[in-house]
Amino acid sequence: MKMTTLGHSCVRLERDGVTVVIDPGCFSDPDALAGADAVLVTHEHIDHVVPDRLRATPADVRIWTNPAVAAHLSDLGGRVHTVRHGDVFEVGPLEFHVYGEKHATIHRDFTEFDNVGFLVDGLFHPGDALTVPTEKVRTLLAPAGAPWVKLAEVVDYVREVDPEEVYLIHNAVLSAPALDTHTQLLTTLVGGPDGPPVHAWTTGDSATLGPRA
Repeated sequence: MKMTTLGHSCVRLERDGVTVVIDPGCFSDPDALAGADAVLVTHEHIDHVVPDRLRATPADVRIWTNPAVAAHLSDLGGRVHTVRHGDVFEVGPLEFHVYGEKHATIHRDFTEFDNVGFLVDGLFHPGDALTVPTEKVRTLLAPAGAPWVKLAEVVDYVREVDPEEVYLIHNAVLSAPALDTHTQLLTTLVGGPDGPPVHAWTTGDSATLGPRA
Protein backbone atom coordinates (compact mmCIF):
# COMPACT_ATOMS: atom_id res chain seq x y z
CA MET A 1 0.00 0.00 0.00
CA LYS A 2 1.32 3.42 -0.93
CA MET A 3 0.88 6.25 1.57
CA THR A 4 1.32 9.93 0.68
CA THR A 5 1.11 12.91 3.02
CA LEU A 6 -1.10 15.72 1.74
CA GLY A 7 -0.40 18.09 4.61
CA HIS A 8 -1.15 18.22 8.34
CA SER A 9 -3.21 15.09 9.16
CA CYS A 10 -4.24 14.24 5.61
CA VAL A 11 -2.92 11.08 3.97
CA ARG A 12 -3.74 9.35 0.70
CA LEU A 13 -3.68 5.55 0.58
CA GLU A 14 -3.43 3.68 -2.72
CA ARG A 15 -3.66 -0.03 -3.37
CA ASP A 16 -4.72 -2.02 -6.42
CA GLY A 17 -6.15 1.03 -8.17
CA VAL A 18 -8.21 2.22 -5.19
CA THR A 19 -7.53 5.60 -3.58
CA VAL A 20 -8.67 6.54 -0.07
CA VAL A 21 -8.07 9.96 1.51
CA ILE A 22 -8.16 10.46 5.28
CA ASP A 23 -8.81 13.84 6.95
CA PRO A 24 -8.59 16.38 4.10
CA GLY A 25 -8.78 19.56 6.17
CA CYS A 26 -8.06 23.24 5.70
CA PHE A 27 -4.29 22.80 6.04
CA SER A 28 -4.21 20.01 3.45
CA ASP A 29 -3.25 20.26 -0.21
CA PRO A 30 -6.19 21.96 -1.98
CA ASP A 31 -6.20 19.07 -4.46
CA ALA A 32 -6.15 16.40 -1.74
CA LEU A 33 -9.46 14.92 -2.90
CA ALA A 34 -8.53 14.64 -6.57
CA GLY A 35 -8.93 11.05 -7.73
CA ALA A 36 -10.34 9.82 -4.42
CA ASP A 37 -12.67 6.83 -4.45
CA ALA A 38 -13.49 7.27 -0.76
CA VAL A 39 -12.88 9.75 2.05
CA LEU A 40 -12.51 8.93 5.73
CA VAL A 41 -12.96 11.65 8.37
CA THR A 42 -11.95 11.19 12.00
CA HIS A 43 -13.79 14.19 13.44
CA GLU A 44 -15.45 17.51 12.72
CA HIS A 45 -12.66 20.08 13.20
CA ILE A 46 -11.81 22.16 10.16
CA ASP A 47 -8.18 21.06 10.07
CA HIS A 48 -9.51 17.56 9.36
CA VAL A 49 -12.55 18.20 7.18
CA VAL A 50 -13.96 21.02 5.06
CA PRO A 51 -17.57 19.99 4.34
CA ASP A 52 -17.96 22.09 1.19
CA ARG A 53 -14.93 20.38 -0.36
CA LEU A 54 -16.61 17.02 0.22
CA ARG A 55 -19.81 18.33 -1.34
CA ALA A 56 -17.81 19.28 -4.44
CA THR A 57 -16.51 15.74 -4.99
CA PRO A 58 -18.10 13.45 -7.63
CA ALA A 59 -21.30 11.70 -6.63
CA ASP A 60 -19.63 8.28 -6.58
CA VAL A 61 -17.15 9.25 -3.86
CA ARG A 62 -18.21 7.63 -0.58
CA ILE A 63 -17.51 9.02 2.89
CA TRP A 64 -17.02 7.13 6.16
CA THR A 65 -17.06 9.09 9.42
CA ASN A 66 -18.46 9.37 12.94
CA PRO A 67 -22.08 10.36 13.72
CA ALA A 68 -21.28 14.02 14.46
CA VAL A 69 -19.62 14.60 11.09
CA ALA A 70 -22.29 12.57 9.31
CA ALA A 71 -24.93 14.90 10.74
CA HIS A 72 -23.16 17.88 9.14
CA LEU A 73 -23.22 16.04 5.79
CA SER A 74 -26.82 14.82 5.86
CA ASP A 75 -27.50 16.57 2.55
CA LEU A 76 -25.20 14.04 0.84
CA GLY A 77 -27.58 11.22 1.68
CA GLY A 78 -26.40 7.67 1.00
CA ARG A 79 -22.89 8.77 0.13
CA VAL A 80 -22.16 9.11 3.85
CA HIS A 81 -21.64 6.02 6.01
CA THR A 82 -21.64 6.35 9.80
CA VAL A 83 -19.11 4.27 11.74
CA ARG A 84 -18.35 3.74 15.40
CA HIS A 85 -15.76 2.02 17.55
CA GLY A 86 -15.60 -1.68 16.70
CA ASP A 87 -16.98 -1.36 13.18
CA VAL A 88 -15.25 -2.90 10.15
CA PHE A 89 -15.83 -1.83 6.55
CA GLU A 90 -14.22 -2.33 3.17
CA VAL A 91 -13.23 0.05 0.40
CA GLY A 92 -12.16 -2.12 -2.52
CA PRO A 93 -9.28 -4.32 -1.30
CA LEU A 94 -8.80 -2.30 1.88
CA GLU A 95 -10.39 -3.41 5.16
CA PHE A 96 -10.70 -0.68 7.80
CA HIS A 97 -11.15 -1.27 11.51
CA VAL A 98 -12.59 1.60 13.56
CA TYR A 99 -11.13 2.49 16.96
CA GLY A 100 -11.99 5.16 19.50
CA GLU A 101 -14.92 7.36 20.41
CA LYS A 102 -13.79 10.77 21.68
CA HIS A 103 -11.36 13.54 20.76
CA ALA A 104 -8.57 14.10 23.29
CA THR A 105 -9.41 16.79 25.85
CA ILE A 106 -8.40 20.26 24.71
CA HIS A 107 -9.62 21.98 27.88
CA ARG A 108 -12.30 21.18 30.45
CA ASP A 109 -14.28 24.22 29.25
CA PHE A 110 -14.77 22.67 25.81
CA THR A 111 -17.54 20.25 24.94
CA GLU A 112 -16.30 16.76 24.13
CA PHE A 113 -16.06 15.95 20.43
CA ASP A 114 -16.51 12.60 18.73
CA ASN A 115 -13.41 11.06 17.13
CA VAL A 116 -12.72 7.75 15.43
CA GLY A 117 -9.42 6.28 14.27
CA PHE A 118 -8.88 4.00 11.28
CA LEU A 119 -6.62 0.92 11.12
CA VAL A 120 -5.86 -0.63 7.74
CA ASP A 121 -3.13 -3.08 6.77
CA GLY A 122 -1.23 -2.35 9.99
CA LEU A 123 -1.43 1.45 9.50
CA PHE A 124 -3.25 3.41 12.21
CA HIS A 125 -4.54 6.98 11.89
CA PRO A 126 -5.85 7.97 15.34
CA GLY A 127 -7.30 11.36 14.41
CA ASP A 128 -7.07 13.69 17.40
CA ALA A 129 -6.84 11.06 20.10
CA LEU A 130 -4.33 8.74 21.70
CA THR A 131 -6.30 5.56 21.09
CA VAL A 132 -4.44 2.27 21.39
CA PRO A 133 -5.80 -0.43 19.06
CA THR A 134 -6.04 -4.02 20.28
CA GLU A 135 -4.55 -5.16 16.98
CA LYS A 136 -0.88 -4.93 16.06
CA VAL A 137 0.08 -1.56 14.57
CA ARG A 138 2.95 -1.67 12.13
CA THR A 139 2.87 2.01 11.10
CA LEU A 140 1.58 4.65 13.51
CA LEU A 141 0.62 8.17 12.45
CA ALA A 142 1.40 10.14 15.61
CA PRO A 143 0.72 13.82 16.35
CA ALA A 144 3.79 16.03 16.13
CA GLY A 145 2.05 18.76 18.10
CA ALA A 146 -1.43 19.96 19.01
CA PRO A 147 -3.35 22.09 21.53
CA TRP A 148 -4.62 18.83 23.04
CA VAL A 149 -1.34 16.98 23.60
CA LYS A 150 2.14 17.51 25.02
CA LEU A 151 5.27 15.83 23.76
CA ALA A 152 5.66 13.60 26.82
CA GLU A 153 2.21 12.13 26.12
CA VAL A 154 3.16 11.41 22.51
CA VAL A 155 6.27 9.58 23.72
CA ASP A 156 4.21 7.44 26.09
CA TYR A 157 1.62 6.85 23.38
CA VAL A 158 4.17 5.58 20.88
CA ARG A 159 5.70 3.34 23.53
CA GLU A 160 2.30 1.89 24.41
CA VAL A 161 1.26 1.25 20.81
CA ASP A 162 4.72 -0.18 20.08
CA PRO A 163 4.66 0.21 16.28
CA GLU A 164 7.45 -0.74 13.90
CA GLU A 165 7.64 2.80 12.52
CA VAL A 166 6.20 6.25 13.18
CA TYR A 167 5.21 9.00 10.76
CA LEU A 168 4.42 12.39 12.25
CA ILE A 169 1.13 14.07 11.38
CA HIS A 170 -0.76 17.05 12.83
CA ASN A 171 2.29 19.18 12.08
CA ALA A 172 0.82 22.37 10.55
CA VAL A 173 0.52 23.89 14.03
CA LEU A 174 4.31 23.80 14.47
CA SER A 175 6.98 26.03 12.99
CA ALA A 176 9.80 24.32 11.11
CA PRO A 177 12.24 24.64 14.05
CA ALA A 178 9.61 23.29 16.46
CA LEU A 179 8.90 20.31 14.21
CA ASP A 180 12.62 19.57 14.00
CA THR A 181 12.88 19.75 17.78
CA HIS A 182 9.89 17.49 18.35
CA THR A 183 11.18 14.98 15.80
CA GLN A 184 14.61 14.90 17.42
CA LEU A 185 13.18 14.44 20.90
CA LEU A 186 10.79 11.71 19.80
CA THR A 187 13.60 9.96 17.95
CA THR A 188 15.74 10.09 21.09
CA LEU A 189 13.00 8.92 23.44
CA VAL A 190 11.25 6.26 21.34
CA GLY A 191 13.63 5.62 18.46
CA GLY A 192 17.24 4.56 18.58
CA PRO A 193 18.68 1.24 17.38
CA ASP A 194 16.00 -0.83 19.12
CA GLY A 195 13.04 1.51 18.70
CA PRO A 196 10.83 2.50 15.79
CA PRO A 197 12.19 5.03 13.30
CA VAL A 198 10.42 8.39 13.53
CA HIS A 199 9.77 10.07 10.18
CA ALA A 200 9.00 13.75 9.61
CA TRP A 201 7.75 14.40 6.09
CA THR A 202 6.48 17.21 3.92
CA THR A 203 3.47 17.45 1.63
CA GLY A 204 3.85 15.13 -1.34
CA ASP A 205 6.23 12.68 0.35
CA SER A 206 5.29 9.02 -0.10
CA ALA A 207 6.18 5.68 1.43
CA THR A 208 5.38 2.10 0.48
CA LEU A 209 4.23 0.34 3.62
CA GLY A 210 5.38 -3.12 4.51
CA PRO A 211 7.10 -5.09 7.25
CA ARG A 212 10.16 -3.47 8.75
CA ALA A 213 13.42 -4.94 7.46
